[in-house]
Amino acid sequence: MIRNISDEYVYKKEVDWSLLMEGLTLPVDNQVVFGQIMGRFIHRGETKDITLYLEGKSYSAKIVNVNFDPRFKRKKDTYQIRYSRNGDLAKALQVYFAKSYQFIKAARDNRDPTDRKMIKLPDEYKEYLAIYTTEYDDSYILEPILVDDMQLLRETVKKHSERELEADFEIDMQDNSAGIEQRNQLIKIRKLNRKIGDNLKRLYQYRCQICGKMIGEEYGSHIAEAHHIDYFVKSLNNDASNQIIVCPNHHSIIHDADPMFDRKRLLYIYSNGFEEKVMVNRHL
Repeated sequence: MIRNISDEYVYKKEVDWSLLMEGLTLPVDNQVVFGQIMGRFIHRGETKDITLYLEGKSYSAKIVNVNFDPRFKRKKDTYQIRYSRNGDLAKALQVYFAKSYQFIKAARDNRDPTDRKMIKLPDEYKEYLAIYTTEYDDSYILEPILVDDMQLLRETVKKHSERELEADFEIDMQDNSAGIEQRNQLIKIRKLNRKIGDNLKRLYQYRCQICGKMIGEEYGSHIAEAHHIDYFVKSLNNDASNQIIVCPNHHSIIHDADPMFDRKRLLYIYSNGFEEKVMVNRHL
């Protein structure tokens, strides 16, 4: 029996044709829990049988460490989850992500046969698959984030400021006017957002990326907060690439001063001209 209580975030994957047909690649640079688990039993060129659980039903798949070709000269391992092409899991995903599947299939059917570019979903069609570990190192839980989930989220965030929303993600994102199904949708997205932030906090060992300090260390406590670079109320982007780990002081300052973030130089630019660079970076 797979328990959902202690599951940990692995990856949030935007739906694409490969996911709907045969598998996905897992970038493991900043996925601490997953990297620790995989490092215990799979080495370069090796494959391991795993079980994926989608809405309570189990599916067979494999994890492959594909970083075995010396031509690529990768410093870090790369993993792929693979399942039978157009098999049971692929067909189940096609049903869950029906809107994405229909959009991408129609685009593929109507394009030039020589065009091999990846088809990207427009914002109104974007859906995601969240992957979580379990207490077993060969079992993972899949959780679909559907178009309807994202639409409900858009309506909900309109009622919050960014600071309020981030606090709600840390505690409990609630909408008392929502029905049971809608509350479950919001809980699902809140859980994903919090797991992504928690994973990044582990990556930085609860140190602020800006000042490098670990707040509360002398008290045996770790206080770090996840901040959305492009505010979530506007972007709805909770990817790791849109989050930065900061101490409470820097978090409050950023929300009060609202500086611009220069992604190329990895620094905040304040209205008075002061610039503050990210000191520690392992994921942006």
